[in-house]
Amino acid sequence: MTRLEFRVQELTVGQLAERSGVAVSALHFYESKGLISSRRTAGNQRRFSRDTLRRVSFIKVSQRVGIPLAEIREALATLPEERTPTVDDWARLSQHWRGTLDDRIAQLEKLRDDLTDCIGCGCLSISKCALANPYDRLGDEGPGPRRLLTGTAAAGAEGPDPPGGGRSGGRHSGGAQTGAQPSSSRAGRAPVRDE
Repeated sequence: MTRLEFRVQELTVGQLAERSGVAVSALHFYESKGLISSRRTAGNQRRFSRDTLRRVSFIKVSQRVGIPLAEIREALATLPEERTPTVDDWARLSQHWRGTLDDRIAQLEKLRDDLTDCIGCGCLSISKCALANPYDRLGDEGPGPRRLLTGTAAAGAEGPDPPGGGRSGGRHSGGAQTGAQPSSSRAGRAPVRDE
């Protein structure tokens, strides 16, 4: 990896790619989407200010944790373009993103910690599902893994019912049993599924 000398204030696209670890084609894409910007030389070559390295790093890490480019672009739009962003500029961006990042962290922790438990998806395939989601009653709250989704992720899973009204009764959804009460001999055990 090429270490950049302190006095270098503008980078070619190749230098930016090498130092950031992001492909030239990705940098061109980021620029076309308004995530980064460059100036053109008299020879029509791109030159990026050195602080673009921080923006590209921010984009790379944000994408790695699953943040969509549209949200990244909105965040970067809060930074000044006419000067190098200061610590205060980055602090404002960080504060603005705190809630979103906290939601994502909570969702990732839940995914890590609760995947071996009933997640409320309707499969009823884990023995704990019969207790946590008897007869797939969590399906009444909306689609998706109701016990795994948190915060805005749970709200985002809401969607329209499938054509024909109601929820589709898939092979593992509990089908016609949804409204039935468990008999005393079946209490605490998973509902019988059609195979």
